[in-house]
Amino acid sequence: MNEIKHISKRKGFEFAVRVVNLARHLQREKKEFVLSKQVLRSGTSIGANIEEARAGESRKDFKSKMSVASKEARETLYWLRLLKETKYLEQHMADSLIRDCEELVSLLTSIVKTTTLASKA
Repeated sequence: MNEIKHISKRKGFEFAVRVVNLARHLQREKKEFVLSKQVLRSGTSIGANIEEARAGESRKDFKSKMSVASKEARETLYWLRLLKETKYLEQHMADSLIRDCEELVSLLTSIVKTTTLASKA
């Protein structure tokens, strides 16, 4: 499980970097400020919550923070799909971000489920 936690930390941070660059692109090139701030907030929150979870005081605290990270990833997925459908993002850029975000959702969902099962054992 430690390896998975390390992978989630790395992927959360790398995704946050991509989201910061995306928000910068949307604001500078597309002059889009509302959606860019939404995706920036939720997309960077994923990694921040993963970091908080790793410092959790208990298994319950860890699970709670990872659950929040998972929810933020799902919200980010919504904003990315919206940006794609409204043509603020080119398809290849959107698809790459969506794929990475879906991977984070899967990883975080797995961690939350495993933590839930382990606490019941």
